[in-house]
Amino acid sequence: MRQEDIWNAETAREYDTPGAGMFAPEVVGPTVERLAELADGGAALEFAIGTGRIAVPLAERGVPVTGIELSRPMVERLRAKADEATIPVIIGDMATTVAPGTYSLVYLVFNTISNLLTQDEQVACFRNAARHLAPGGRFVVELWVPELRKLPPGQTATVWHCEPGYIGLDTYDVLHQQVVSHHVRFDGTGSARLARSPHRYIWPAELDLMARLAGFALESRHADWVGAEFTAESRSHVSVYRLPARPPGRQPQPPLTCPAPSGA
Repeated sequence: MRQEDIWNAETAREYDTPGAGMFAPEVVGPTVERLAELADGGAALEFAIGTGRIAVPLAERGVPVTGIELSRPMVERLRAKADEATIPVIIGDMATTVAPGTYSLVYLVFNTISNLLTQDEQVACFRNAARHLAPGGRFVVELWVPELRKLPPGQTATVWHCEPGYIGLDTYDVLHQQVVSHHVRFDGTGSARLARSPHRYIWPAELDLMARLAGFALESRHADWVGAEFTAESRSHVSVYRLPARPPGRQPQPPLTCPAPSGA
C-alpha cells in the first residue's frame, strides 16, 4: 500500500468530520492553543498538513503557517478553506521535501510520523525538521503508544475503538515493528466498508534517540495537549523537542591574557 494510494480523492472527501471525532472543538482547540504558545510569535511549518484541520485555526490565531503534504486531493480540500497566499503548501513527503523560509516551530500531529514505514525515513523526518528551524526552534510530535501489552501470546490484533457503525483494530508484525490499522464502517444493510493504512510504530525512547541524531533535546512530554502527566498507562503523548539556541560547533573562547612580568 503506497501512501499516495491511501490518501486518494475518496479518502480526502471522507476525511473531514466537522465538529466530531478529531475535528471536535475539544480536540482541535487545545492543540491549536498549545502550538500557538510553542510558536512563540514565529512562523510554523506543518508536516503532512492534510485538509488543514489544525493549520486553518492556527493561522486564524495569527500564526503564519506553511505546509508540506504528499496528497494532492487532501490539499484540494484544504484550498476550500484557505488559499495559497494564506497557507502555502509544498507537495512532497515530510522526510525530504524542503519548504522555503525558516521557522520557529515544526509540528506533526495525529500519529502522522508513523506513516513513514522505515526507521531511516523517520530519522530523516527529524533531520528535515531541524533543517527548517531557527536556533532554539521546536519540533512537536503527537504519537500513540504501541499497545503491545494487550497482545497475549499467539494473538496479533487489538481492537482500539468500537462504537455503533465503526470498529477500529490494529494488526501487529512485532518482528518488523509494523502495524496495519483497519477501519470497518457498517450500517443496517448487512454490508461493510474496509479501509486500511500501514504504519511503523515507535516507542518514546526510540523517538528520543531519533531526535538526538538530528540535534534535538527533549524539552517536554505530556499525555495530551493540555499537559496531563505522561505515565506507563498513557495511550499517546505530545513530545516537544528543541534545538540548542546556539548552533553546535566551536564555542567562543575567552581572550588570552599574558601574565605580568615577575619582578627581579
